[in-house]
Amino acid sequence: MAAGLLATPAAAASGSTTQAGKVASSSSATPRPAVSVSKTKASPSSSDECPTRVTFSSRIKVKAYGGKTTVAYRWLRGNGSKSAVKTFVVKGKGVKYVTAKESSTFKGGDTKGWQALQVLAPRKVTSAKGYFKVSCGDDEWDGDKEVVNTGTVGAQAWVDERNCEATLIGRITTSGTRWVRYQWVVNGRVVDRDAVRVYGSRKVYHVIRPHESLRGWAALQILSPGDASSNRAYFKIWCRDSSPKVSASVDAPSNYEGDCPVTRTFTGTISASHGRGEVKYRWIRDGVAGGWQSVYFDGRGYGHQSRSVSDSWSASASGTSRRSIEIYGGPTSGTVEGKVTCKAAPPASKAWIQAGTSVKQVEAGCPAGSVTGTGSVYASGPIKLTVTWSLNGSVVKSEDLEFTSEGTKSVSFTSASDGLKGGNARFGIVGGGSVTVDYEAVCAKPAETPKV
Repeated sequence: MAAGLLATPAAAASGSTTQAGKVASSSSATPRPAVSVSKTKASPSSSDECPTRVTFSSRIKVKAYGGKTTVAYRWLRGNGSKSAVKTFVVKGKGVKYVTAKESSTFKGGDTKGWQALQVLAPRKVTSAKGYFKVSCGDDEWDGDKEVVNTGTVGAQAWVDERNCEATLIGRITTSGTRWVRYQWVVNGRVVDRDAVRVYGSRKVYHVIRPHESLRGWAALQILSPGDASSNRAYFKIWCRDSSPKVSASVDAPSNYEGDCPVTRTFTGTISASHGRGEVKYRWIRDGVAGGWQSVYFDGRGYGHQSRSVSDSWSASASGTSRRSIEIYGGPTSGTVEGKVTCKAAPPASKAWIQAGTSVKQVEAGCPAGSVTGTGSVYASGPIKLTVTWSLNGSVVKSEDLEFTSEGTKSVSFTSASDGLKGGNARFGIVGGGSVTVDYEAVCAKPAETPKV
């Protein structure tokens, strides 16, 4: 299914836009007339009586330059629907004013929304929204309970094929005033959940925008209180261009400066406007195409889907690397660049024994003696090492040293000895150099007894 989600040319203009274009072409005046519209007014903007007739009005101002100027317009509504396109003609030149009106009658329930006037030709301009609110619910009580009237929950579907969408309109009716939780189900799948406060009767809406042709049914279900469900409202949506649009983008890793080798990662995003299937892609690395890989879109939901992919770059020296993603049979993303600057490793630190190592034996109650010694180690930088003191070949002290920077550390020892004898002491770095120092006896040997 590699070709199931491939980029295609953009869809043709919608029916409304085409019609407006045809209407606009009927005027041959040059330059084009200027058009503006006033903010839409709703009268009354708020009402608590039913039935209520709300009239929406907006004044269109046209600055014409002679001949006949055809003006096309339509009404936009807060529930997502639009009126049919209407036209009128103004003659001659100068500033002309025409007030457009549309009325709606509300027979009950609690409703609020807006309308706006959109001029399509000779120039496209949309007025500010005019808001309204109608509140005339039934506040009758049913004993000590407020319940949803399960026998009067209905739904209907309205389809706008030109815009590739359908607006579902449902009405919830209760015997009193309360909050109602509900959900919309399309072809057996829940597509929306919400809660509204119902004053006797209220309309609820949901807009389906599948981006591809779709047919089936919709139902409004009450979740609480009760579990009522409306009838099924069947619909068929036809989209002029139902092919999914696939695109790719790539993000480069941040510039790096430090030790090498190092691994840097480019991240990519492959997006599909809608649909289900496999998309093949490949990485373009420094202008060289790699092997084809694939991601899968499951088509859940009606809208945009995306998948994340990645590609690694192992750098052992300073340099740059570029990446882009090519979609099989489709577009190629922009190219991004990553940069690595490798720092030379500092020279290894060294350590050695400094001159001036001293060893001395002193009396400790002859014939006992005591040997002491002090030696110093110099390091050129951070390093860890072990030093030892040995007396006549036997280790009498071992110590670990850690240098965090250049410097010198001294290590001393004291050990019991035979004061009648001399010897030597060795100060050394394990795995490194050493220094040996001799010492002399400090106790006199006892005189020998003369032989008789």
